[in-house]
Amino acid sequence: MIEIKSISFSYPDGDILKNVGFTAESGEVVGLLGNNGAGKSTFVTCLNRIRKPKSGSMTIDGKNAFQMSRNELARTVSYVAQKNELTHSTVFDCVLLGRKPYITWSVSQEDLDICTRIMERVGLLDFQLRYMDELSGGELQKVMLARALVAEPKLLLLDEPTSNLDPKNQYEMMALVQELAKEQGFTVITVIHDLNLALRFCDKFYFLKAGKGYSYGGIETVTAETLADVYGIKAQVLDIEGRKIVIME
Repeated sequence: MIEIKSISFSYPDGDILKNVGFTAESGEVVGLLGNNGAGKSTFVTCLNRIRKPKSGSMTIDGKNAFQMSRNELARTVSYVAQKNELTHSTVFDCVLLGRKPYITWSVSQEDLDICTRIMERVGLLDFQLRYMDELSGGELQKVMLARALVAEPKLLLLDEPTSNLDPKNQYEMMALVQELAKEQGFTVITVIHDLNLALRFCDKFYFLKAGKGYSYGGIETVTAETLADVYGIKAQVLDIEGRKIVIME
């Protein structure tokens, strides 16, 4: 279980996050929703301590993540950024970097086996000797996801994982994340802008508005009223063949 309480963060010119938090269970995918500038990416980077929140706490299975050593945190929380720098390293070497928190003197057979297993699951075995700067955007995102997963985290943080992908790769990426979260029991918090993609693959929805939590819950929280208030748009939330979809007016 992930319990996030009262996260606040400020830049010198003003507050960005104000008492943000929620609780999520193992295996759940939580969509972090809201307009640009609402504080979504800042919130995610506070959770993995890239940024230091002014106040608040996060516990993972009862342990205070903000008091963990860097190494323990890296074993517990994995993060896939919105943008990643390309390097002239192989896909396998890049994925293996995700095992760094576990490696002491040398890479073990277990490290190699975990990398191979995850790459096979993500569909990267045929690419393992390709160089990172030769990959397409969809392939690159899969590599970053695999690198995050080989750390065997309890919490996976994703910052707009589908932003540069075509519709097919968007669907495949989110379907894979949802499937692995259920199978392996880790929690996912993902910043996502596509409302219909969120409705399809997220279990819970946390709306941020101007740095504050607006609403949190299951699919019942995604309403026309919420979308109007949070995004300033007119939309309908319809049930089509048992699935909720958002249609802009």
